Amino acid sequence: MLNKYARAFFTRVLTPFAAFLLRRGVTPDAVTLIGTAGVVAGALVFFPRGEFFWGTIVITVFVFSDLVDGNMARQAGISSRWGAFLDSTLDRVADGAIFAGFALWYAGDGDNTALCAVAIFCLASGQVVSYTKARGESIGLPVAVNGLIERAERLVISLVAAGLAGLAAFGVPGIGVLLPIALWVVAVGSLVTLGQRVVTVRRESAEADAAAAAGPAGTDHARGSGATS
Repeated sequence: MLNKYARAFFTRVLTPFAAFLLRRGVTPDAVTLIGTAGVVAGALVFFPRGEFFWGTIVITVFVFSDLVDGNMARQAGISSRWGAFLDSTLDRVADGAIFAGFALWYAGDGDNTALCAVAIFCLASGQVVSYTKARGESIGLPVAVNGLIERAERLVISLVAAGLAGLAAFGVPGIGVLLPIALWVVAVGSLVTLGQRVVTVRRESAEADAAAAAGPAGTDHARGSGATS
């Protein structure tokens, strides 16, 4: 749901920066790779050590590359299937690293097996939610549904909560509970979103199959009617 509005806003904000990078000879693919590397490093270096505030700052800086690279490609008129594939694939890598970082913290010094499992579920369900849409579209279905929690929501909820939870290291009391709450919200929301997409694909595939089955029969009937008139 956030994708529709947040992307439009930040695209306008980041357009001058994207133009600046193009003038300096930076390619969209380079921005995609650097951005993903930054997110992965921020998640897997800081989060497993419980440094949620600084980890979130680093990740937030690099996560905007997901908007900059596409903006650059459009401005340069070089949008391509390869660029779309690379961007989508590395998005999955970045998302996985974020929740893996949470899982590593709770499996280690965070010492909470239940939350470690929830973080792993968030990681896996996020990948499957993305896959359902990609797979549905690959078989010719529109997958026309706005899920409860899509990628933008997963990132905003988890990173905002992690950043705020990290303030506990600066003496802010009771704020560490926000991250566990956020992980549960993302887990439940992802499960609901997965259900929404599966139901949508089932309905759209049934409609497409019915239309395909009715097509030839309808055509034959029309031809027969024309011959008798």
